[in-house]
Amino acid sequence: MAGGWASDGAVQEQIESTVDDAVRKARSRLPQGESLTHCEECEAPIPEGRRQAVPGVRLCINCQAAEDKTQNSSGMNRRASKDSLLR
Repeated sequence: MAGGWASDGAVQEQIESTVDDAVRKARSRLPQGESLTHCEECEAPIPEGRRQAVPGVRLCINCQAAEDKTQNSSGMNRRASKDSLLR
């Protein structure tokens, strides 16, 4: 049961919204099209195994890891800072 000004289903709606946003974000980052033979960032060759495993791959493993790190650091925390309040 929600309290204050929130409706009864507000918590579940927030959870579903968070999941929907994450799915949308993940789908938008999926590679599309034909895989490149060389990284579009550093021009390093992309191994055949990686090109087969990840269709539409555009980055080598090192550049992809750096890209993933930057994208993960800008996430939204809808719980505000509840975890820090519990400490």
